[in-house]
Amino acid sequence: MPDSFLTRIKAAARILLQGVPPERVERSEVPAITAEEVAEAKTFFPLEKFFIFGHARSGTTLLTRLIRLHPEVHCNYQAHFFTRTPFLQSLVADPEVAAWLSQRSNRWNRGRDLSAVVLRAASDYILEREARQVGKSIVGDKSPNNTVGGGAVRKLHAVYPDAHLIFIVRDGRDALLSHRFQDFVDRSDRLSEADIRLRAEFTRQPEPFLTGQRSLFSEARLRAEAAGWVKNLAETEALGNSLFGSHYIHLRYEDMLAQPWPEMRRLWEFLGVKTLDPGLEAILAAEMQSNPDAEWQMQKDRQLAHVLQKGQRGNWRTILTARDRAIIKEAAAQTLIDWRYETDANW
Repeated sequence: MPDSFLTRIKAAARILLQGVPPERVERSEVPAITAEEVAEAKTFFPLEKFFIFGHARSGTTLLTRLIRLHPEVHCNYQAHFFTRTPFLQSLVADPEVAAWLSQRSNRWNRGRDLSAVVLRAASDYILEREARQVGKSIVGDKSPNNTVGGGAVRKLHAVYPDAHLIFIVRDGRDALLSHRFQDFVDRSDRLSEADIRLRAEFTRQPEPFLTGQRSLFSEARLRAEAAGWVKNLAETEALGNSLFGSHYIHLRYEDMLAQPWPEMRRLWEFLGVKTLDPGLEAILAAEMQSNPDAEWQMQKDRQLAHVLQKGQRGNWRTILTARDRAIIKEAAAQTLIDWRYETDANW
């Protein structure tokens, strides 16, 4: 019998006994969790889960601080389970791990890939271990999703089809400016050579940059940022509604600032809290007066951080140049209208 034939027979036997060999496994996405698996997971990890998405610098941190003021709700920052590489699914992405979790000789998997169950158990444990320590029954994570947009919604739904998804939106002009200042203050070590020079010029003489005479952006950078904001809003809103239905809700950052109690009451009711103590309104008002993020940036770079008050609405009106406005209009004019930031493109 030829050696090549024997080799094929042995390979076929291995596949029958062990499943597809690791080098043959191709998986771009992990199989979605089933309704039965969700029900089983909840017997071990019963707390209700929610996730806060939003474009970078859109108020996700403030929303986190506010939402966890409720005695039933806990939220913490940026696990990035579904919003930034390597993603939660990297735990089972290795071909050998994938083969192990799905091979036929594994009698624990009930003939199905265990990947989604493993991912759900890992994230459930991370979320619930802290929520239980603080005595909360509803727990969530906030992680900005601008790097992957709607892809984050799909990844979330594959593991948590039963979760609640909150999407916070901020005027893209202010969000892009805030993100730019964050680059200057928090991520100066990652700036390009051109941006390092721009940062130095801004630090030396900020006035022209703060009065619309000089731009904080290169044209290419601003086009990409504006297009990314539009894409993230469109994808997240569409997929949030189609995949999560009544378990999806959005809010505007500006509305949260203007009327925090009605907006937060709406979100807490959305999450299914059992009680809403009227005394929460005063606690909420007090929390609105603090800004730990601004304090942190002051510690990082006082000279830069003091020139722009963080979290304010409408900073773009005095800072964006005529060229900046034209570029943003080209990419985002209709989105700004759709989200009620403008009624037309005459701004």
